[in-house]
Amino acid sequence: MFLARTAELRRIAAFVERFCSEAGIPRDRGLRLNLVLEELFVNTIRHGHRGERDAPVWISLEAENGAVKVAYEDNAPAFNPLAYRAANAGSKVGGLGVLLTRELAASRDYAYLFGRNRVRLELMP
Repeated sequence: MFLARTAELRRIAAFVERFCSEAGIPRDRGLRLNLVLEELFVNTIRHGHRGERDAPVWISLEAENGAVKVAYEDNAPAFNPLAYRAANAGSKVGGLGVLLTRELAASRDYAYLFGRNRVRLELMP
């Protein structure tokens, strides 16, 4: 669990690096994973909470058959960035983070459950 504060980006990077090291994920894939998580996290702060706060952000990672499964959750107001981008093509909102997940993830989905936004991604080798 991380707090919705930009200072937590270092902890997230360390978390990703430790996960990749333990799971045998190559450095280039680890860097892509970190970039995707950084974009999601910054979007939570800027657009979800509209600023830094001590709100929780949950990130879980799992390595399975060479793929990395990501579950990213926050308790910001409900917002599906994947659907928003599709409905508003060309809009400046929801740019890089959504583009990254679309380009780097083999699968992705969004749900709002129990007061949490949940984005699940699967990054293939």
